[in-house]
Amino acid sequence: MTNTPDHTHTHGQRVTTLLQAGHPLDPLTGDEIATARSILDEAGHFSFHTRVPRMLLIDPSKEEVVSWRSGDPINRRILVTLLDRNTGESTEIIVSVTHGNIESYRALPTTTAPYGQPQYLFEEYEAAERIVKASPEWQAAMKRRGLEKHMDLAFCSPLAPGFFNREEENGKRIIRSLTYLRFHEDDSPWAHPVEGLILHLDLTQSAVIRCEDEGDVPVPEQHGNYTLDVQGPARTSLKPIEITQPEGPSFSVTGSLVEWQNWKFRVGFSQQEGLILNQISFRDGEEDRPIITRASVPEMVVPYGDTTKSRHWISYFDAGEYLLGKSANSLSLGCDCLGVIHYFDGFVPDDHGNPVKIPQVVCMHEEDYGILWKHTDLEGKTEVRRSRRLVVSYFSTVGNYDYGFFWYFYLDGSIQVEAKATGIVFAGANTPGTLDPHAPEIAPGIFTPVHQHLFCARLDVAIDGENNTLHEVEMSGIPTGPDNPHGNAFTWNTTPLKNELAAQRLANPQSSRVWEVRSAQRTNYVGQPTAYWLIPEGRSTLLAQPESTVYGRATFATKHLWATRYSPNELFPAGPYPNAHAPGAGLPEWTAQDRSLDSQDIVLWHVFGPTHIPRTEDWPIMPVDYSGFWFKPHGFLDQNPAMDLPSQADASCGSAPSSPHSSENGCSHAH
Repeated sequence: MTNTPDHTHTHGQRVTTLLQAGHPLDPLTGDEIATARSILDEAGHFSFHTRVPRMLLIDPSKEEVVSWRSGDPINRRILVTLLDRNTGESTEIIVSVTHGNIESYRALPTTTAPYGQPQYLFEEYEAAERIVKASPEWQAAMKRRGLEKHMDLAFCSPLAPGFFNREEENGKRIIRSLTYLRFHEDDSPWAHPVEGLILHLDLTQSAVIRCEDEGDVPVPEQHGNYTLDVQGPARTSLKPIEITQPEGPSFSVTGSLVEWQNWKFRVGFSQQEGLILNQISFRDGEEDRPIITRASVPEMVVPYGDTTKSRHWISYFDAGEYLLGKSANSLSLGCDCLGVIHYFDGFVPDDHGNPVKIPQVVCMHEEDYGILWKHTDLEGKTEVRRSRRLVVSYFSTVGNYDYGFFWYFYLDGSIQVEAKATGIVFAGANTPGTLDPHAPEIAPGIFTPVHQHLFCARLDVAIDGENNTLHEVEMSGIPTGPDNPHGNAFTWNTTPLKNELAAQRLANPQSSRVWEVRSAQRTNYVGQPTAYWLIPEGRSTLLAQPESTVYGRATFATKHLWATRYSPNELFPAGPYPNAHAPGAGLPEWTAQDRSLDSQDIVLWHVFGPTHIPRTEDWPIMPVDYSGFWFKPHGFLDQNPAMDLPSQADASCGSAPSSPHSSENGCSHAH
């Protein structure tokens, strides 16, 4: 295939739409999705009831990618999950859209332990509401509460069920539903929870299998609307900020390939993971040195710490159950992205397997980032260079929450990953003034449970190649004595993590613990292995107890770090089908092999994210909560790679002489 990207210019912005794959790692195109569906249909795998929960590109082997050259043929293979909505039967099929054939077929064992279900369809959300509203049980509960006049506008939220080993749920396509009221068509339902009313549904049978109707807490009536027509008038004190690049941006885009300063990488996108970055390298002299083969945030879990019947079971897997990529936003200039923007369109299948374009799903731009380095010498002469970063991001909306995933590339060789959590906190109701140890009151009658957002990044690292080692580095004080005669000394300790069980680690901010990935074959100019550090924030891991099913299903979230030997099928830390799956899948299963990590192709899995005690300021919309980590060079380069940056055009910057205590130099007090 040839690469025929469509680069569209609109109002100064640029959009890349890949019409055909020109590289083995390019994301799925619309034509490929349509072709896969056609192949399956012609082979008799589609009926009136067939749906497509998921289509994922199967990356070719690393050896194939390394040996591939532009113009070589590309065998594009897609992993397709099919669901028969009438019977609940699920299959997994590998399709070659290049050769037009089916390579393999297997029925998914969803009716036998450890179970698991394909990801939810968008149409199932609507079906769940229809099932609930048609049920005599729900209607009776609403009437008993005196809410019958609100039934038409009520919102029945479709929520993943977790796993509790109940006979009536095991092996079935289950979803749970809570009820929220709307008092008018434009009303935000999240402010009006009907507390204690839970419907448990079998989506295949289109039936209610259980209705719980407990308590008579009044529905909060104060609105939670957030648009300016109810929250305005808009303030007028903010003056405009304009970001201009009169000569255009400093990056270039060729198909999926991005080049910016010394960085190169390929932008990918999938229905489940969302944004994927492939073949990340940093140019050092005349050499593009590999750092990461593939990077993404393939899973996150949102466990709730509430004990009520309404919420004790909640533990959403927003990628594995709801599909982060399929739920991604189309981004807009001036709102989601600011400056001179380059967008990438994405393609995902709809519920029937037809291609859907998400316009401008990935945003890329440059940002000024303050001072990169600066020094004022003894003569008062100042040298200063400003930092800049390349931002690659996307946003996904899953129900009430919105998540932004941002990858930052810096001029000094550092990579930062940041998740932004915003949207509407998940609300329950209680009597105003009640003190609840699991759910603070953030608005009159609105009680929002404590919960966590635990993201898991997957970094298929390749520090100067795929042959790497892993080490834990931490600081330690030295007891006063022969090794520390003055009591002031401290040092660092390095521990090799040579196998998978040893590499299950927690952060330790007190010791400044980091994890170092080293090349097993290359050294820097002082004779040390070239390396990168993964620097964690070190917040709480999963707080649920080991006896809970969420602990077993989200075991990946119990450690800040896991490391595995690379295996092409190990992509999702909770397993490929966490929906209604029993505990044990994913990282705990894989790492039980305890494979060697010594001079191996290593994958890092890093867990990060906030533990959220909601506050009044989080209502009606939660300001962004930031979390993330850094991946920084540590001995990878022989010196600061940003020494050749030009001084600023402003004559007051650069090498202008000044007193270090003077404010005459416009840069002497820059931050």
